[in-house]
Amino acid sequence: MEKKELELYVHIPFCVRKCAYCDFLSFPSGARERKAYVDALIREIESRKENFTDCRVSTVFLGGGTPSVLDGEDTARLFDVLYRNFTFTENPEITIEANPGTVTAEKVASWRRSGINRISIGLQSVNDDELRMLGRIHTYREFLDTYSLVRDAGFDNVNIDLISAIPGQTVKSWEKTLRTVAELAPEHLSAYSLIIEEGTPFFDMYGENQDRHEGDHSDWENSRKSTDALPTLPDEEEDRKIYEQTAVILNEYGYHRYEISNYAKQGYECRHNLGYWERKEYLGLGLGASSLIRETRFHNTADMKKYMDAFSEGTPAENGCGEEVESLSRDEQMAEFMILGLRKTAGISAEEFRRLYGLGIEEVYGEQIRRFEKDGLMTERDGMIRLTPRGIDVSNYVFCEFL
Repeated sequence: MEKKELELYVHIPFCVRKCAYCDFLSFPSGARERKAYVDALIREIESRKENFTDCRVSTVFLGGGTPSVLDGEDTARLFDVLYRNFTFTENPEITIEANPGTVTAEKVASWRRSGINRISIGLQSVNDDELRMLGRIHTYREFLDTYSLVRDAGFDNVNIDLISAIPGQTVKSWEKTLRTVAELAPEHLSAYSLIIEEGTPFFDMYGENQDRHEGDHSDWENSRKSTDALPTLPDEEEDRKIYEQTAVILNEYGYHRYEISNYAKQGYECRHNLGYWERKEYLGLGLGASSLIRETRFHNTADMKKYMDAFSEGTPAENGCGEEVESLSRDEQMAEFMILGLRKTAGISAEEFRRLYGLGIEEVYGEQIRRFEKDGLMTERDGMIRLTPRGIDVSNYVFCEFL
């Protein structure tokens, strides 16, 4: 019997310092804490293998946090246990997220030996003032040092993360970031617009009350030199221009947009993320990691003590540490097919919808599709339904209509 395809996500929750905009499950740590966590993660991996003997792993994504804070030995230990406990496809895509300031030649060499073949570097901006505003731990010069280390080690599949709509950012400074990075010729670029998330220092300063500047905003804020009023967020017109510039400029450099926020040279689309948007099965390993297995969504506990207790040495781990297990109804599966699939510029296949759910897509969503076509937000051609450029602009509104 042919083995099913499976993706793995491995969460490393550690970072040097929490960025001012970050609401991910991450926090600073010491070397002892990191090694203990890797020990627990290894035991979790070993406890999962029996449930996936009928699967072949096609992609692995080491995310965080900042996975590159791990030393080379711990990263190697993780991959050694993954290879011993799972069957892999012939040419898996294996990604690690890395931040400048945490990457050394020794680590990069270890990644190569461990079979990692794709690096995702968090840059965000080429402007050092904007990097300080975001609370990043590095300068643009330090990013270039990291990029050189990765290239010199022979990595030929590199993504660079960028953030737009940063406080104080202008259309001109965003264009400089795009062109400067594109000229480095990474194979992939992710360009996200800043979202002010509750629970972050940015939310305290720019959230519900943008005049709320007082209070303790961590070492990051205290380290900022200026005591003047905070930089303002780009206004709606600037934000629109920044957004429109991105696809136009990156297209000049040979990048095609294949998802709302992702651009790639031909053949370098991120296979792991495409799996998410195409609803392939994936197993999340580590603190707070989410999974989709046999139309059931679940995630590990986000409580570090609970996680460490569940996978401590000598503790039976048969029940793992899953929380919020949700079996998806057919209606929920169809809604996810539409919402996730329409993120891709290639769109979704009406034929695939019928194969999966036994219904024509028009039978279920005909009213919405016709309305969006009439409004110029959606188009249908050769059995593929996709958002127009205008539809991408208001994609959140479109997606809500399929819930």
